[in-house]
Amino acid sequence: MSPDNAERQDSFLALCVIGALAILSSTMSKNPVLNPFAESLGTPDAYMGFVAAASTIPGVMISLPAGSLSDILGRKKVLITSNIVFASAPFLYILVSSWWQLILIRFYHGFATAVFVPVMRAMISDHYPSKKGERISMFTSATIVGRSIAPFLGGFILSVTLWDFRTLYLAVGIAGVTALLTTFLLLKEKDQTSEHGLPKTPRHTSGEKRHQPTHRWKDVFGNFGIMVPSAIEAAAYYVYGALEFFLAGYLKNVALLDPSFIGVILGMQLALIPVVSPFMGRLSDRVGRTIPITAGLLIGGFPLLIIPYTTHFAILLAISVTHGLGFAMVTSSTPALVGDLSSKEHYGAAMGLLATIMDIGQMLGPIVTGIILATFGHSGSFISLGAILLCFCAFFTMFRRLFPS
Repeated sequence: MSPDNAERQDSFLALCVIGALAILSSTMSKNPVLNPFAESLGTPDAYMGFVAAASTIPGVMISLPAGSLSDILGRKKVLITSNIVFASAPFLYILVSSWWQLILIRFYHGFATAVFVPVMRAMISDHYPSKKGERISMFTSATIVGRSIAPFLGGFILSVTLWDFRTLYLAVGIAGVTALLTTFLLLKEKDQTSEHGLPKTPRHTSGEKRHQPTHRWKDVFGNFGIMVPSAIEAAAYYVYGALEFFLAGYLKNVALLDPSFIGVILGMQLALIPVVSPFMGRLSDRVGRTIPITAGLLIGGFPLLIIPYTTHFAILLAISVTHGLGFAMVTSSTPALVGDLSSKEHYGAAMGLLATIMDIGQMLGPIVTGIILATFGHSGSFISLGAILLCFCAFFTMFRRLFPS
């Protein structure tokens, strides 16, 4: 391997390490702790969905502006800002004494991921234009390593401390600070090698009208092809956000499982994704994005229809793993498809739009599912989640001709 390629590989590994640490901290703040923590604060049933959705609202607000800003100012400055939020937010949970305070802290915490994900995806698209599917999938796998460890670790902490929520959030804070320190360390090293390693983010003069943020947004909003995979990812995260929150409550209150077993089921939903996602990314680079997306929606949707009819640990575990496989197939291909359909100078804006639409789905998932749960019970809520994925599979199939073969 040449020195330039070695430096490029080291830089990519640095991004993966930062992603894994940041998402570990973020996920452990909610999975599996958020639902029982909200219940312990006396949150009214009607507001439980808002507790889950509060952290996704910032994504709707700022993912697109953050992605566009990183096109102009550079990716690293924006990434450091997001990691400051990752490090500071967890300690605020320790001070919570009422459910409305929890909603406010979840809202603040959501700014971290809202900025972090689209900017990271844009950075990878900058550096690996011919391998977007593979590299974005590998980065996604790194973040899912952190995301999948979080339920196991969180469930273990809750089990040994007998549901001591504040001890868990102290651990979340330690993970967030570690992510911030690692970001400063690794990005500093990357600065020293950027002249010969990864290319710096291109900057454009303010007089170039076509590079102004509003024109970037107009370009990506006007590209219907980008909107379709963005809607698919929104559907995947609509289901993921709702399932992550309400499945924890179902496992605790209906299946009556120990928190350590709850952590296993929720963790295994994501445990295979770091292995599957890079393979699916490479596959989509070779055979096109539509096959993994279509198959993933089907595989992810059908098992959810079974959840309300079983409380057996093994069956619920199998459902969790199968849904996680489908989720990996979809989310490993949708960002790459958006990258395929956008111009290089608009990667940040395109990934910001993708994240914005995705966050709309992840925000609506818990809110709408909470209303369905209150009205129709667990049967209606989980069946509705499976139906969403199956309906969007049909929707995506209708527009397959828009995408490269």
